[in-house]
Amino acid sequence: MSMVTVLLLTSLGLAHAQAPAPAPNPQMATAQASFEALPEAERKAIQADLIWAGGFTGATSGSFGALTFRAINTFKSGRGPADGVLPPAERAALAKAAQAARDAAGFRLIADDKTGVRIGVPTKLLPKRDVTPAGGRWQSADEKVTLDTSASPPGDNLAVLFEKATTVNPNSPRKITYKLLRPDFFVVTGETPTGKFYRRLAAGPQGLRGFSIGYDKAQAASVDKLVIAIAGSFEPFPSGPMPTQGSAVPVAAQGLPAGGTPLPGGQPAARPNIRSGVALLVGDKLALGAAVTAEGCRSLSIGGRNAKLRAKDEASGLALFDLDGAVVAKPISLGGQARPGVPLVLIAYGSGAGQPQEQALPGEGAEAGGRPAVLAPLQPGQAGAAVFDRQARLVGTVANEPAGQLVAGVAPLRRHAMVGGEAILSLLARNGASLPVAGGQAGPELSTGAVVSAVGSAVVPLLCGR
Repeated sequence: MSMVTVLLLTSLGLAHAQAPAPAPNPQMATAQASFEALPEAERKAIQADLIWAGGFTGATSGSFGALTFRAINTFKSGRGPADGVLPPAERAALAKAAQAARDAAGFRLIADDKTGVRIGVPTKLLPKRDVTPAGGRWQSADEKVTLDTSASPPGDNLAVLFEKATTVNPNSPRKITYKLLRPDFFVVTGETPTGKFYRRLAAGPQGLRGFSIGYDKAQAASVDKLVIAIAGSFEPFPSGPMPTQGSAVPVAAQGLPAGGTPLPGGQPAARPNIRSGVALLVGDKLALGAAVTAEGCRSLSIGGRNAKLRAKDEASGLALFDLDGAVVAKPISLGGQARPGVPLVLIAYGSGAGQPQEQALPGEGAEAGGRPAVLAPLQPGQAGAAVFDRQARLVGTVANEPAGQLVAGVAPLRRHAMVGGEAILSLLARNGASLPVAGGQAGPELSTGAVVSAVGSAVVPLLCGR
């Protein structure tokens, strides 16, 4: 199952202040090493089980993070130490508890003949099955919960459909609470006065395939978790045979040690502690980023090149980095200050299959304490995210480390302090560099995809080895 199957669910409202980045947790690092020594299928199976028995609300990607650590400890409460590690007996207990919860919901992985997707369906909640012109349909007996699948042949444009799905109609009470567009899929969540909805659409060689679920707000307490599980099971373009129902066989049952293949002495192989961030190419061998991402780094990589800190600006929180070799990118220019309410596009990186993946995030100009800010769904690890206006002009950079709880792998909208063009130009000038300033009248607004196409190559991942 692809890691991109699970971006989900709802906005929690606004947080008006940034929390300081937490100090490294040695216990969590040990748990991460143990978890990541497991086969990928087992890591994903653990996370899928934790949705049902540990309150896990993240993506079943097989990647370890704070949500997985907390969910393991939630499940272990009263069973063992809160160390984020699952010994064989506790792993078996987790699988048993999760399967009992699945059985209680009648959760079954179904191959939808009409669309070709695979998706998990809580059949006890959604006993009514039907078809629509676009795909399959499952509904509750009172029709207050509806799950639809859909498919269309090649030709439809994902970015165009995303813009249509997220366009706000002033005459409609429908409210978008989260939206995310990537090259191969989009996610949109929202609310109406009485209901909630989640939609995902993925692009592939066979066309577009997706699903949507809508439900009454009065049932949110019980349905929210099921939506997470449904999204976690979704495969738009499945390959190979249908997996067996239920969780994967625990590693211990396969005759393997719970920590994976051990080194001599019984210790799992250690993995480096990596901090992620985002950098902006402002010259052939020069990048701009958030100073916080370079703190305590034993090694530093930007855009796949070795890098070292050249200068740091304490006032703005920005830093300049010299790169060991040029990185080819389209040139960028600076725009004006983003006014509150103006739509923006943020380009950052998330983690997928162990590799950084570019993300285009919707944003909106804002203020925080009288200073420029951006309202956006940034996640931890996206400090340095570049902010562009709808003419693909740089208007700022997020210098603080985003913090806060994710919901099903999705960050809700929050205000993030933004360092504007004036501070960026000042730092560059003090170090013998510059960026062109866009002049003249603003052109027509570009779509999110067009902005990424114009300037996305200038935004690259930053990796700090500690």
